[in-house]
Amino acid sequence: MKYLSLVIIFLLVSCGSKEDILLPKSNVTVVSDVIDHSAIYIFFRTSGKDTLAEVNRKNSIITTNWILNIDKRLPLKLVIPEVMKLQDKKRKEKAHKNEKAENYYSYADTIGKNMAFIPFTKVYYKMEKPLGTIIYFDKSNEVLIENSVVEREKIKEMFTTVLPKELANNFIFMFDKNMSYGMYIQNKIFIESLKLDNNSEEFIY
Repeated sequence: MKYLSLVIIFLLVSCGSKEDILLPKSNVTVVSDVIDHSAIYIFFRTSGKDTLAEVNRKNSIITTNWILNIDKRLPLKLVIPEVMKLQDKKRKEKAHKNEKAENYYSYADTIGKNMAFIPFTKVYYKMEKPLGTIIYFDKSNEVLIENSVVEREKIKEMFTTVLPKELANNFIFMFDKNMSYGMYIQNKIFIESLKLDNNSEEFIY
């Protein structure tokens, strides 16, 4: 799936209008292709001084893989509650449930000049502050462990060569609720590089 710019243009047949979504970008492809999928869009909207997240899931099919195309300008505090509603609907489906159907976020790979995807099917989001040893990603793009800023390369070294897997999996990931969705995806790709076995909860606070 090639793209000509970082602005991905979708033609919504149902309303006959053209809509723009600015996708997050990265120089890494986690997943290169998703077959048998439905697209869901979360648009960036403004009303006066307020920013709004507008969801369009008219063409989503519950038994398919879902690809969420989300505008990178939206803050997590608006995006994640909508994602949680979508996840909840799919998880509670009984009549037409497809256990193999996954959920993915889309983004633009600036090196390969293609669309790329990152799975989040097994992630359970919580809009609260957790208890435990927290790795905190703040909105200024710094990473903190126990309130101290730590370089990403040191974190990667710690997780991939120093800590045993059973200890590495005890860390809790928390994201600043005011972080942009675009920055969140970059952090998700970084976490993916840590190759953790258990990363089922993420906290937005």
